[in-house]
Amino acid sequence: MDANSEPAPEPAAYADAQRQIVNRLRRAQGQLASVLTAVESGADCRDVVIQLAAVSKALDRAGFTIVSSAMKNCLSKPEDDSDKLTMDELEKLFLSLS
Repeated sequence: MDANSEPAPEPAAYADAQRQIVNRLRRAQGQLASVLTAVESGADCRDVVIQLAAVSKALDRAGFTIVSSAMKNCLSKPEDDSDKLTMDELEKLFLSLS
């Protein structure tokens, strides 16, 4: 490794990010199941909207974690790596979440 290269992301950090993403998506999945059940049972619209907002927030947080992880991973890859995303691609991914 030369003085200009960045260290590779640690496998433990990547595994932790993946675990966080999966946990958030599982939480959103459970919350969405609750929304479906509430709608099917004719629950109060206020309760349905509150649950739906929780699903939306969980999905947003998962998306931001995915993009953040991609940024860390892509920025630490060597310049000649063909899988590396450009800054424009990373920006588009980030903005697609808003």
